[in-house]
Amino acid sequence: MCRLALKTADTPFSPYEVLTAMEAMQEGYDGSGLGLLLRGVQFDDFNYRGDLPILSGIAHSEAALQRLDEFMTGRGYEMKYDHEFDITPGLIEAKDRLKYIIRVYKDPVAADPSPEAVEQRHMEVRLDLRRDGEEHGGDLTIFSFWPQVVMIKEVGWPLAVGDALGLQDGRIKARVVMAQGRQNTNYGINLYACHPFFIQGIATMTNGENTAFVPIKEWLIGKQIPGYLGYQSDSEVFTHILHYTLKKLKLPLEVYKHVITPLKSNELDAHPQGEFLKGLRTACRRLIIDGPNAVIGTLPDETCLLVMDHKKMRPASVGGRPGVWAMASEICGVDAMIPDRDRSLDFQPMREHTVIIPPHRKEMVIWSQFNPFALPQAA
Repeated sequence: MCRLALKTADTPFSPYEVLTAMEAMQEGYDGSGLGLLLRGVQFDDFNYRGDLPILSGIAHSEAALQRLDEFMTGRGYEMKYDHEFDITPGLIEAKDRLKYIIRVYKDPVAADPSPEAVEQRHMEVRLDLRRDGEEHGGDLTIFSFWPQVVMIKEVGWPLAVGDALGLQDGRIKARVVMAQGRQNTNYGINLYACHPFFIQGIATMTNGENTAFVPIKEWLIGKQIPGYLGYQSDSEVFTHILHYTLKKLKLPLEVYKHVITPLKSNELDAHPQGEFLKGLRTACRRLIIDGPNAVIGTLPDETCLLVMDHKKMRPASVGGRPGVWAMASEICGVDAMIPDRDRSLDFQPMREHTVIIPPHRKEMVIWSQFNPFALPQAA
């Protein structure tokens, strides 16, 4: 078991607010890892221009930091801001953290300025830096390189990590914050195993165990798509399946649920788009998950989503009001993030639901797999 918490709000807020929700659910994790994703970032000492990419990670040695500088300069990236955490010594157990990296860069002038090409370059930078760290004994850990996104991962208890990094000081705020407290059930302690996971602006985190992990991982790796690698956690495949659904198949968000947990044949017989969904189920049959899992995700436009599998043995709840919403593994987590809400409107999804908080945050959208959805028009 792990614990998940997400808050999304029109007004940027401190990630420390979400860490308090993790504290309310502390019996569900063991301190073996905390992951934070901040989206829609605001710095109090830098007028951040939202289209500039932000590099997030950890340098574990001076040599790693020097290689990072040389790499970015060689690629033509100009550093515009380097965030310095107000660190309290002694609260982080690991002793090889030379520098927690949050750096804003200006993109170089590129021959191909299209959004698709820029996104590809940002992913390649992240992957190349990660590979460089792995080739040098793990002395450089890179989590993301993307506009509007900051990722922080560390071993330890959520509030202790927040206190160690001074996250309560409000110097970094965001409109969306995802947090996961890890329960180390299957793998060694590894920063890359901390959720959320990230690829090209898409992020997910999971509570549960994906027993179909190996065949899914092998299928994804077999597609030879850049970024489908790592898999220090069996939950990372959920991020890549969402990426594959949206970016490669170019299908709407609602279809994600049909890929990972398709309806039964007799249910598809009665579905208005049953024939299409039967074909999708056949084409993506290796991506069908076997839980129990609850998955929370976010997209580049700040859309937030929650789904779970048919077993429904890893609950999650949603609550809020126009302008601010929260998702958490336990209702006490939602209470900690948004105490002033109408609790009668809280919702726990069933096996057919996708809960969506749109970027405008005016409402919670509850979509059912039994409902039709809009397919993209053929060119």
